[in-house]
Amino acid sequence: MARIVNARKSCATNPLKMSAPLGGAMAFMGLDGCLPLLHGSQGCTAFGLVLLVRHFREGIPFQTTAMNEVTTIMGGLDNLEQAILNIASRTKPRIVGICSTGLVETRGEDIPGDMRLIRQRHPELSDTALVFASTPDYVGGMEEGWAAAVTAMVETLAQPRRARSRRERGRINLLAGCHLTPGDIEELRETIEAFGLSATVLPDLSGSLDGHVPEQYISTTFGGTKVEDIAGMGNAGLTIAVGGHMLAAAQALHAKTGVPYVGFDRLTGLGPSDHLVETLADYSGRLVPEKLRRQRSQLVDAMLDGHFFFGAKQVALAGEPDLMLALGTWLTEMGAELKALVATTAQPRLELLPGAEVLVGDLDDLEAMAGGCDLLITHSHGRGMAERLGLPFYRAGFPQFDRLGAQSQRLVGYRGTRDLIFAVGNLLMEHGHDHVPVAPSRRMSHAAA
Repeated sequence: MARIVNARKSCATNPLKMSAPLGGAMAFMGLDGCLPLLHGSQGCTAFGLVLLVRHFREGIPFQTTAMNEVTTIMGGLDNLEQAILNIASRTKPRIVGICSTGLVETRGEDIPGDMRLIRQRHPELSDTALVFASTPDYVGGMEEGWAAAVTAMVETLAQPRRARSRRERGRINLLAGCHLTPGDIEELRETIEAFGLSATVLPDLSGSLDGHVPEQYISTTFGGTKVEDIAGMGNAGLTIAVGGHMLAAAQALHAKTGVPYVGFDRLTGLGPSDHLVETLADYSGRLVPEKLRRQRSQLVDAMLDGHFFFGAKQVALAGEPDLMLALGTWLTEMGAELKALVATTAQPRLELLPGAEVLVGDLDDLEAMAGGCDLLITHSHGRGMAERLGLPFYRAGFPQFDRLGAQSQRLVGYRGTRDLIFAVGNLLMEHGHDHVPVAPSRRMSHAAA
C-alpha cells in the first residue's frame, strides 16, 4: 500500500489540479438543455471556459453571475437572481446548474436560501429546474466538484419510487465519474446493452460533448441526460457507480429511492472488466455475449504482445485520484513500476496504488521525482516537463489541448484497455529505439580496443 504525503510548500509553481467549480460545471454539461452558471467573478468563469473549449473543441455554454468588488462585500443575491432571470428569458434552459466559487463561499452566503427566495419572487421559473452544488475553489479539485454536482442532481431531481410501482429490471443507472471520457461512456453503454439492458447515464457527456455537429445553433447543452430521465432513476433495478468519488451520489440515490448500488473503483484492466461483465451477467440472468468473449480474447492477446515492452519500465504518473488508481494499477499489472506518483488531492483510496508513496502536489514536484523514468502520464500541461526530461508522454485526464480526439479516448472495458496497451506500448517501443549518438573519439577508442 502506498503512503500519502502532502507537499510542504506555499504555492503550486506548475499546477496540476483543476478547480472544483470547473469539475461541477463540467458535470452539468452532461445534462440535456442545461446552462451551467458559476456564482463568482467573470475571471473564474472565463478561465474554466477556455480549458473546456480547448479540450473538447466545441462551443461551451457557460454563464457567470459576474460578482464585483461591491457585491462581494454586500452579497450576491441580486447578481444570482438577475443571472437566472436573464438565462431563463433568453435561452430557456430545462436546467440551470449553479456552482459556487471561493468568492461567495468565503463570505458565507446562504445560496440555497437565496434560491428559495428567488423561486418565491418569480413563479415564472416553475418550469426551470435549479440545481445548486457547493464547489468552493479551496476544497478539493475537479473530482470533488464533479461529485458534489452529481450528488446535487440526484438529491434535487430524482423522484422517490411510488409505493406500488414495480422496479424496471431492464434498466440500470450508470453514475459516471469525471475520469470517464465520452468514449468511455459509450463503451460502457454498449457493454450494458449487450445484456439486453438499458442505461440511464448521469451525467452523460457522450450525448453532449462527443464531438457532433447539431443541425442548428443551440445556446444550451445539446444532448445528455434529460430531466425526466433523472426523475425516473428511482425505478431502475440497479445503480452502477464508476469511480470512488461517485459513491456519495449512489448512496444519496439509494437513500432517496431504495435502488441498490454497486461501486467500481476502476474499469481499466482485465480483472475489473471481468468483474463488470460478471455483474451484468448475474443481474440480467444472461450468458456473456459472444462479442464480449471475443473482445476479452483480443485483450488477453494484446497483453501478451505488450508485456515485453512494459516490463520493468519506470513510470511517472499524475492526475485525479480515480484516474491514477485506474492507470497506476493497470500499469503494474502490465509489469511496469510506479516510480513517481503525484495526486491532486489526498483520498484514502490512493493507498491502494502499488507504489511506495503518493505525493499530493503539483507538476513541479513530479518533475523533481521523474528523472530516470521511462514514461510520463498526465494531462497536457506536462508536455514541457516531458520535453525537458526527454520522456515519452502519454496524455490522460483533463485538459488535453494539444491533441485531437480527447473526447473519443477510451480507457475502460476490454476494448478500451486493449487500445491503451497499444497506444502506450507503441510509445515505449518508439522511445526504446532512440539511441544517443556516441562521440567520434569514443568510437575510435572502442575500435582500438
